[in-house]
Amino acid sequence: MKVKICGITNLQDALDAINSGANALGFVFYKKSPRYIEAKKAKEIIDKLPPFIQTVGLFVNEDETFINEICLESKMQLAQIIDDNEIINYDLLKVKYLKVLRAKEQKDLRNLNKEYYLVDAFVDSFGGVGKRIALEWFEDIDCSRLILAGGLTSANLKEIDGFGFYGVDVSSGVESDIKGKKDRAKMIAFLKEANEIK
Repeated sequence: MKVKICGITNLQDALDAINSGANALGFVFYKKSPRYIEAKKAKEIIDKLPPFIQTVGLFVNEDETFINEICLESKMQLAQIIDDNEIINYDLLKVKYLKVLRAKEQKDLRNLNKEYYLVDAFVDSFGGVGKRIALEWFEDIDCSRLILAGGLTSANLKEIDGFGFYGVDVSSGVESDIKGKKDRAKMIAFLKEANEIK
């Protein structure tokens, strides 16, 4: 199972996440988030990372021009996009992207196309509040192209075993008491559990 650790704000947390076994690191380009990072600072971190780690920029209701500029400046390889206002022309993006589906009810998960999606529970704010999506919504659904986010911790990760999710995305579940600062022990424990999930 692929694991992305989101909300990286400093180099040490990035390296600890990688050493814990994370496949991808997420950087939040949403100014209202306590995990917000400037593109220049994100690039400084990315320039010091080892190879074979994917970098992901999180964008909230921004247009394609802004996304392209920030991804280029910060060296993001993938844009994770919340587009509630449906303003983006995806054909104009110059970076690979992943759409975020903020599910309000089970029917939101039906009849998805063959793209990969990150699925999170709908909340009025954006990300990192630890709200979990009802797992029964995924029964009888092909989860092989879905990345699950929201309220995941090493203590509850076993509950998704058998659903066949492509991956998981964690932020607040591996943080210290300070938002935006990761806890190395929590990351290690999370990755250990994730490696046992099917």
